[in-house]
Amino acid sequence: MAVYVYAVTTREHPCRVEGMTGVGSEGAAVRVLSTEALRAVVSDIEGEIRPKRRDVVAHQAVQDRLIEDGTPLPLRFGYTAPDDDAVLRVLDEKEDFYRAALERVADCAEYHVKASRAEDLLLREILEDLPEARRLNEEIRQGSEDPRLPVELGRMVAEEVEQRRANAAEELIGSLAPLGREHVVHPVGGDDFLALSLLVRQDDEDALKALREHAGDRGDGVEVRLTGPLPPYSFVS
Repeated sequence: MAVYVYAVTTREHPCRVEGMTGVGSEGAAVRVLSTEALRAVVSDIEGEIRPKRRDVVAHQAVQDRLIEDGTPLPLRFGYTAPDDDAVLRVLDEKEDFYRAALERVADCAEYHVKASRAEDLLLREILEDLPEARRLNEEIRQGSEDPRLPVELGRMVAEEVEQRRANAAEELIGSLAPLGREHVVHPVGGDDFLALSLLVRQDDEDALKALREHAGDRGDGVEVRLTGPLPPYSFVS
């Protein structure tokens, strides 16, 4: 029977998954496969697994339980293997890889930081700071029919928005990156100008305190949103 694989851990990890039910319509019991050095947390499945809410919640519940006792290597939603033997064979064949990856994230968790600034505040600031942008905006408001003015103003503002967001992101990365063992910068969307993942030791109270102090509205229109601790998805190949 096919198995769904949630995570890989060291052999010493307790993997307290008794009583947990896994993904899939049958909700089979979550169980553990072990080699001499490693463990894989799995459950039996039938049919194709789709990212339904129940299954995504079940997947994350296993990750949350595991990270309580030590950092696992979390697999992203949807990873399956043909059977138990296939999982055990991969654990043996790639033992060195998994052991190195587990050492990399040992005693750490992922913290995700997103930062945004309201566009209307940013546009107002640009008009206040750039005389040329103010001039163009005023001419347009006074009814100028020159079709070049909106295009020129739009180009100027777009370039300035991009530069100011890049500067703000660089500043935050400079402040936050030293708090983690590693960091990853992700693509952004919407009003966000930064999406950053940090690999932080869970016993580093100073780093965690500094992260929490950065969160919230900083008073300059920038809002920093912090999520974590999370399984270290961004730091697993």
